[in-house]
Amino acid sequence: MKHLRQLKKDNILAAAIKQQKTIVLSEEKNICIYLCFSIISQQLSTKAAAKIKERFLGLFGKTKLSASKILSIPFDKLKAIGLSSSKTTYIINVCRFFAENKLTDNKLKKMSDEEIIACLTEIKGVGNWTVEMVLMFAMKREDVFSADDLDIQQQMIKLYGIKASSKKELNIKMLEIAEPWKPYRTYACRYLWGWKDTPLNVNKK
Repeated sequence: MKHLRQLKKDNILAAAIKQQKTIVLSEEKNICIYLCFSIISQQLSTKAAAKIKERFLGLFGKTKLSASKILSIPFDKLKAIGLSSSKTTYIINVCRFFAENKLTDNKLKKMSDEEIIACLTEIKGVGNWTVEMVLMFAMKREDVFSADDLDIQQQMIKLYGIKASSKKELNIKMLEIAEPWKPYRTYACRYLWGWKDTPLNVNKK
């Protein structure tokens, strides 16, 4: 795979990759619904998020989910499945934005990563990190680097022995390390997330 040939030029990352199965990116249909599920899952355990998603789907029976269908559910009924008031509001914001702008998966696919981030972060409650996850896990975008993700920061600090006196300095050093990973930084992030803090056999040149 092309991404492996590129990323394995970095001996440290190559050793971390060797511990894992090869990453294959997948694509999800209905980005609007994917965003809603992302909001539901934030700051919850996998088990708790799955339970709320189950209740969420139960509101619609066998009806195909859409922004308009979700908007037809009263706020209190939506909140009652176990959502906070803010998450309920954010889900409604997402659906309203997609409906009012007639935003479809096909329209999003034609946009660059930067355009998608600019577009979707107009929605109150949707930040850069959330959109980066959409790009990585739902849209098969290969070159997304989530520098503000706490796990990515911690993994890179451990792997590369990064020393930084400020968040800005850390960000600069991370971007420098990640530069040679282009155009496959999404894969690099996925391998970083998957890496366990175990000793690496690194052949440093």
